[in-house]
Amino acid sequence: MDIRQLKYFVAVADARNFTRASEVLHIAQPPLSRQIQLLEEELGVQLILRNSRPLRLTEAGRTFYEQALQIINRLDQLKTATRQIGLNQQRTLSIGFVASTLYGGLPMLVRKLRQHYPDVDIQLVELTSQQQFAALTSGRIDVGFGRVRGNDATVARTILREERLVLALPPNSPLAGESSRIPFNVIQGQKLIVYPKEPRPSFADHVLSLLNDHAVRPAEIHEVREIQTALGLVAAASGMCVIPASARLRSDVHYRLIDDPRITSPIIMSHRLNDNAWYIPALKEMVAAMYAENPPWLNVEHSVFPGIGAESAAEPPAKPPRGRKKPGPA
Repeated sequence: MDIRQLKYFVAVADARNFTRASEVLHIAQPPLSRQIQLLEEELGVQLILRNSRPLRLTEAGRTFYEQALQIINRLDQLKTATRQIGLNQQRTLSIGFVASTLYGGLPMLVRKLRQHYPDVDIQLVELTSQQQFAALTSGRIDVGFGRVRGNDATVARTILREERLVLALPPNSPLAGESSRIPFNVIQGQKLIVYPKEPRPSFADHVLSLLNDHAVRPAEIHEVREIQTALGLVAAASGMCVIPASARLRSDVHYRLIDDPRITSPIIMSHRLNDNAWYIPALKEMVAAMYAENPPWLNVEHSVFPGIGAESAAEPPAKPPRGRKKPGPA
């Protein structure tokens, strides 16, 4: 069975007549009839009732017609999408992100993208880091921004920066009386809140791994679904929580920077391996440009920049695909 036979069958089913179908397909009727016969022999069922005028489909034929039509339409869509990408005419850029990146540079990055590439439809999809790997492989997203290192061999990863972690404390905690840096081992024997509870692995597993590496054992670990819940429980004096420095969201919680430069959380940009699309260099150049601007959300004291060098910040953004408007002024 091949796509040609599917198209022949659909043409006959639409015309309800071999002669008219052969005219539409620009082939002789005998080879057309032979191909339908071969298709029926392969399937082991009759698809067309030939003794009726006009021709009628059997019940199996009707099912086969519906499925064949979907396959043909999907193939046409695949051809169109592939040609557009091959000709640099992709008009949609899908970006996966974990929620905590919204507290840092992602909003600024998306604004820059929309400014430089006004003809590109930028779609944002909230996904965990692990979900981003599957979405990249399936083509659901083109690039992802997450915090968890993966081991998918089909995904390329760039660490944009390592963000220092802070300890969120209840305002009435004895540890909340100072603003200086705090040792990581103060969590020993304390109630700790981690997030997200699921799906895993996640930022929660990253924090638990850091605790294990430093032989720190909390008295109790409470897992919650999201950072807002975690900080709300901290404000209610239900425990303490480790969060990225950029995620200090509540004013009724006290924050202290953990006094260990190894206690960090990476911001990772992921994309399909060997993807040479225009948006990969464009995104990296824009991230470097953002870091060079030193915006309010970026505290240099709380970040290490192993992936994007400041020297590339002065470079112009990557050229947009052919057929697009040239980028406007930054």
